[in-house]
Amino acid sequence: MFSARISTKATLKYGTLDSVAVESKANKWHHPGGKLRELGAENLSDRELLAILLAPGIKGKSAEDIAADILSRFGSFKGMANQPLEKFSKIKGLADVKIIRLAAVFEVARRIVNEVIRDREENQNRQSG
Repeated sequence: MFSARISTKATLKYGTLDSVAVESKANKWHHPGGKLRELGAENLSDRELLAILLAPGIKGKSAEDIAADILSRFGSFKGMANQPLEKFSKIKGLADVKIIRLAAVFEVARRIVNEVIRDREENQNRQSG
């Protein structure tokens, strides 16, 4: 990782000034919520985004560790999306409240996708009709 005191020559060698600024700001956050606020959601990993939804963790296991376990088990958000809720209850650190939160997030995402698809189809029908 880059420090905030990196020279312009090093910046040109290893990346843009913007990427250095993002990385140096990211280093100061110890939780993904602060990183999201500072850098924007697009700069967080899937694990970090999921950890925000799962916070707080449990004794001995952070929300990021729980998120990593989920992604390891299901592979991706897409892999998680259509799983029965019972499969999530087998993961240490997930209880009803967190599982319900995840189910709600996936339902919101499903509705957004359906709305985008519907809008696209309506636009195509208008253009062809």
